[in-house]
Amino acid sequence: MKKFLVSVVALFSLSTSMAFADDLSAEALLLQMNRASQELNYELSYILIKKNGIEPLLYRHAVSESESLAHLIYLSGPVREVIRRGSEVSYIEPGIEPFTIESGQMVAPVIPLLNSNIQHLSHFYDYVKIGRGREAGTSCLVVRVVPKDGLRYSYVLWVDERSHLPLRADLVDRDGEILEQYRTISYSVSDKLIAVMNNLKKVQLPGVLSLPENKMKKSFWQVTWVPAGFVAKELNRYRMAVTKKVVESQLFSDGLFSFSVYISDKDNYSLKNQLIRQGRRTLHSLVIGHNEISVIGDIPPETAKRIAKSVAFQKTGVKSP
Repeated sequence: MKKFLVSVVALFSLSTSMAFADDLSAEALLLQMNRASQELNYELSYILIKKNGIEPLLYRHAVSESESLAHLIYLSGPVREVIRRGSEVSYIEPGIEPFTIESGQMVAPVIPLLNSNIQHLSHFYDYVKIGRGREAGTSCLVVRVVPKDGLRYSYVLWVDERSHLPLRADLVDRDGEILEQYRTISYSVSDKLIAVMNNLKKVQLPGVLSLPENKMKKSFWQVTWVPAGFVAKELNRYRMAVTKKVVESQLFSDGLFSFSVYISDKDNYSLKNQLIRQGRRTLHSLVIGHNEISVIGDIPPETAKRIAKSVAFQKTGVKSP
């Protein structure tokens, strides 16, 4: 009889939780996911599936004494790790000296939208609940993140109903083709991870890089059109190591996707009207007058074309750095 009552109570609790989840809007669910990913102590073992292969990864997160700690480990090939301690992110990769920069986010294959500003993104993306699914052996709510303007890619997210952690993310183009998949194989939520992650505080890592001040404020060219929400970052000018060609560049990001625009003097090796898409990455190059324009980033080809054509010049030629 007791076992029967326990089963009834457990079933009632589960059904109540599922009913509550059904009442949540898609945006409220994503806000819960965002809070869970930043406040819980958890471990995600997942694979990143691309057109050219599969990458197994392990991501751990814990909050210790109000400090957020995260550790991403590549599980195959040479040793590669990314460690975040508060606002400092360290990169350990083969062939280069480990380095640390001050940043709130890892530049690495972490499951998308873990640390994104959901409310800010809602100005440019619609959040739509499309049903239920099952990933890593648990029930999930499925949400689609769709651009309002149709000029960028979409995500489909599987969010665990209990922990609210994202367990799967599909990157989808306008035709519904899946370009990338993040799929969790197993996961755990446990405060025992705090002790494990505290070891990261004892690891000797390089100090934060002191980057020289960028004095370049404006140039002879300007991107006159980008999709709504994309914000221009710093301008840069540098000389290519092999070709010695001087290049100017600017990064643009909407908080979910990013692309860069590169400007250089045209030469015999300039790529004229070349368009390549490999997975999520698009490269589009064209020549206008004496200048070569290249747009490279996580945007659809048609969007890259429109951005490149919008570049306006006041004069020709890239100055030496």
